[in-house]
Amino acid sequence: MYKRLRELREDANLTQTQIATVLHCAQRTYSNYERGDHDLPTEVLIMLAKFFCTTTDYILGLNNERSNKHSKTPRRL
Repeated sequence: MYKRLRELREDANLTQTQIATVLHCAQRTYSNYERGDHDLPTEVLIMLAKFFCTTTDYILGLNNERSNKHSKTPRRL
């Protein structure tokens, strides 16, 4: 799961600081999520799935279908 978070962020050419801003948290907090040092709260998981236009199942590693059928363009900051 944590590898997928980093891949989604890097594929969108975003920094950890930019994602942390979207999540309304500190960069260090987001870094802890991405490294797997802290579990993702459900609300953060949902926010990330919406932001990256993917599914929570993809982020969690439950499937390999990356794109959400309803939207294929990541949100802009």
